[in-house]
Amino acid sequence: MAKVTLGGMEIEIDEDGFIQEPDKWNKEVAEDLAKVEQAYPMGEDHWKLVNYLRDYYLKYEIAPPIRMLVKQTGIDLKTIYQLFPGGPAKGACKVAGLPKPTGCV
Repeated sequence: MAKVTLGGMEIEIDEDGFIQEPDKWNKEVAEDLAKVEQAYPMGEDHWKLVNYLRDYYLKYEIAPPIRMLVKQTGIDLKTIYQLFPGGPAKGACKVAGLPKPTGCV
């Protein structure tokens, strides 16, 4: 696995750019990942999605289903793709510091 500098520190990432050291995730890391995902600068809705994804993941140890993400955040799927061009899985989950999703998101 490769190491990159995110948020001013070296962090291991997988072949798709997902961080492998979730304990190192912070706001600065998220913003650097957002630059890679063409989701920078991060606005209020970006953070609403990222924070929801992180909270859900920390509680259930899995990314939420896309329908739940849309319903709970009030942000429609079209807007999510505008905020995170890589989509909810590749873009938003990556910025949120989640492992690469295998399920619905």
